[in-house]
Amino acid sequence: MLMSSSLVCGVSRSILGQPWRWRGSSGQASDADFQPDELIDQLLLARGVFRHELELHRTPTIRNFMPDPSIFRDMDSAAERLADAVEAREPVTIFGDYDVDGATSAALLIRLLRDLGCDPKAYIPDRLMEGYGPSGEALVRIAEGGASLIVTVDCGAQAFEALEMARGAGVDVIVVDHHKCATQLPHAHALVNPNRLDEADDAAAHGHLAAVGVCFLLGAALVRTLRDRGFFAGRPEPRLVDLLDIVALGTVADVAQLRGLNRAFVTQGLKVMAQRRNVGLSSLADAARLKKPPTCTDLGFALGPRINAGGRVGKSDLGIRLLTTADPAEAEAIAAELERFNEERRGIEAAVCEAAEAICERQGNRAVAVVSGEGWHPGVIGIVAGRLKERLGRPAIVIALDGAIGKGSGRSISRVDLGAAVLAAKDSGLLIAGGGHAMAAGLTVAADKVEALTDFLDERLSADVAASRGDRALLIDAVLAPGGVCPTLCDALEVGGPYGAGWPAPRVAAGPVRIVKADVVGTNHLRLIVSGDDGRRIKAIAFRMAETELGQAMLAAPSHRKIWIAGRIKRDDWGDRPSAELHLEDAAFAD
Repeated sequence: MLMSSSLVCGVSRSILGQPWRWRGSSGQASDADFQPDELIDQLLLARGVFRHELELHRTPTIRNFMPDPSIFRDMDSAAERLADAVEAREPVTIFGDYDVDGATSAALLIRLLRDLGCDPKAYIPDRLMEGYGPSGEALVRIAEGGASLIVTVDCGAQAFEALEMARGAGVDVIVVDHHKCATQLPHAHALVNPNRLDEADDAAAHGHLAAVGVCFLLGAALVRTLRDRGFFAGRPEPRLVDLLDIVALGTVADVAQLRGLNRAFVTQGLKVMAQRRNVGLSSLADAARLKKPPTCTDLGFALGPRINAGGRVGKSDLGIRLLTTADPAEAEAIAAELERFNEERRGIEAAVCEAAEAICERQGNRAVAVVSGEGWHPGVIGIVAGRLKERLGRPAIVIALDGAIGKGSGRSISRVDLGAAVLAAKDSGLLIAGGGHAMAAGLTVAADKVEALTDFLDERLSADVAASRGDRALLIDAVLAPGGVCPTLCDALEVGGPYGAGWPAPRVAAGPVRIVKADVVGTNHLRLIVSGDDGRRIKAIAFRMAETELGQAMLAAPSHRKIWIAGRIKRDDWGDRPSAELHLEDAAFAD
């Protein structure tokens, strides 16, 4: 039966203090109505797909979502210059950021240029010694080493001084980026970025692409240009689709919104990754103990963090070396090293997170939580900012101070453009450097201006944060009886994926149920076994929530009291037969 009320299960205020509402405007179906095709249609419609485009979005393909690369400003100029370099076998260097998006962007262009007969070099700056983005000294050094063309990927949109120094050194620079641009652009041979303020609407509509997605479009433009020049008359064209595994990894790890072309990139990229053609990715999957074909979750929580680990606490170039090697032995050795760095990163992250949370508890409820600490490792501040954002429900910036200077990383919430605010703070003289996009930003700030920065962000973003938090509700896709939480439904829901930022995984409410068992397992995880009126039991777990308001309420709830539980259901293949469990996000008392 269709549920017509705007409140799900009548929950106007849950244990976490929020109403439960339908994700779609007209309500969803109960588990008794679930037919796989109808269910997927409901999921797609609730995520903004028009009814006449349902078939297009059921199986997103590159062919159906790929734009003409020429719609982007400077794309043709960049492709022509790269084609000149390919034909002349010029020395080319790819300058990438040290995170996953930067590593995958650089790896994609390096692998493509190698297929075209070139021998490009890679340059990844050291996070601790050089910081984010291209420095003029680095670009000049690359030019003095013989490069006649430098391509910066996932960075460069704000590198005014560095690009001027490169220009003075006589080297051409192509910038491929996706971060927010200012009104004025730095001087480059070409600057390809869908977030340029002078982009036409059809190009600006792709502003959600990660840098690796923009690099894929540049690769397509390059191949087309060379084809038009007759370059492939005596040689095969490279298969760009074989690089989609790299594109998928960078897109998911950078938390790019999985809509439109990005969904196609990830859908098709996961298929390529399952074939294990890239020996580096295969070795990394083995190090992460992934036995089955990877999922979107694996990219974000298993593979991505390991690629990042090198740049965070070890060697910045490990990720790109892994993604571009053809030697299985080298790939295995790099993957093992990244695994060790990832374990080290976890320990550092836990210490910084504990200290940052303690500071937050002493602060007032500012629009943006800005915390700083002397000696914090700059390699983990982005992760900690994400943790604070999730816990507090508001944007967070974490700053690692080193004497008079601090390096900061921020994460935002829905409908609060943190990147634009950081650019405004920079223009106001509060920052030494800064930039980013709506959901994430980085900055460099003088230690004595941290408080002024906090005041600036509070004034600029308080209305946006209040509006976002005021509209807060847990959005539900379906209501189930306990027996509906089963592997069959998990499989049906996966057809609507891949899920991630901008394309949220389905969330269900189940119940009413009674708690049979509630305890704490592992590191602060809440584990539940609940039973419904149908006699069926559900396993539920809430990660890192045992000490939260929700966790404490569940641990203290009497066994006779009925509750509704809400979260995402996941397939559990441990044991003799598959089952399903609910990853708990909220709960509400039913009586």
